[in-house]
Amino acid sequence: MRIAFIGMGEAGGALVAGWDGAHPGIRAYDIKTDASTTAGPMWARYERLGIEGAERPAGAVGRAELVFCTVTADQAVAAARAAAPHLARGAWWCDLNSCAPSSKREAAEVIEAAGGRYVDVAVMSPVHPRLNMVPLLISGPHAAEIAPVLEALPMSLRVVEGEVGRASSIKMIRSVMIKGIEALSAECALAAVAAGVADEVIPSLANNYPGTDWSAQIAYNMERALVHGGRRAAEMEEVVKTLSDLGLPASMTEATVRWQRRLSQVDVIPPEAPRETGAVAVAESVLPEFVKSIHK
Repeated sequence: MRIAFIGMGEAGGALVAGWDGAHPGIRAYDIKTDASTTAGPMWARYERLGIEGAERPAGAVGRAELVFCTVTADQAVAAARAAAPHLARGAWWCDLNSCAPSSKREAAEVIEAAGGRYVDVAVMSPVHPRLNMVPLLISGPHAAEIAPVLEALPMSLRVVEGEVGRASSIKMIRSVMIKGIEALSAECALAAVAAGVADEVIPSLANNYPGTDWSAQIAYNMERALVHGGRRAAEMEEVVKTLSDLGLPASMTEATVRWQRRLSQVDVIPPEAPRETGAVAVAESVLPEFVKSIHK
């Protein structure tokens, strides 16, 4: 099977690395090759992964039977529009981006109009360490048909009955809690360190929520936001859109967008082992630079 990728960031790289050369001839296009400042590292990334890079979307998808779209959430529809004119008729377009169901449906219309077969894919946990076996939900009219194809690559997935957007609804609404807790725990830990009461506050969380090592969990949450906050903010903007489409307020999620973006702008190298480092140490290292960033 001829496989292509549009976008070759963390998610795309994880899938390719997990297959470990089992599918030679994978081609990829990433928008970062368009800019002189990022083109070199991206071409080097293609080489490390053992895949063929393309200078334009057409060069990646033109002969592909299966395309994985793994761009940032805000670029999912644009990526579909750029690639659709070059798709082979009947090619599967697996949209792994963390988008609102309405965004997925918009992208699906573009792909289907071009003769492709669109599949709504929701990635339900971080791609590391599971790589190609990260749990996925898939939905839409082609989900049942493509499921055995993806499982044979291999990939780990479950078909969710329903139209395009059903899998993404589960992902988006779940993110209200998961990414919201990341933002809330950062706000709590940074305030506790600023007030000099972190050694009291953080252990006390177990009194109300037993069974969680809150020091380890908050440290991990902050590391994730420091490294991936920009991408998470883009995802949470799609969650805001999801809630708005449902006619619901999104006040908490809008605040999560701001917190994720702020944390992504902090000039601190996060620890390699945040759970072992602990919440207090991570928050202490982040707080001075965080304060600088919000007063710029």
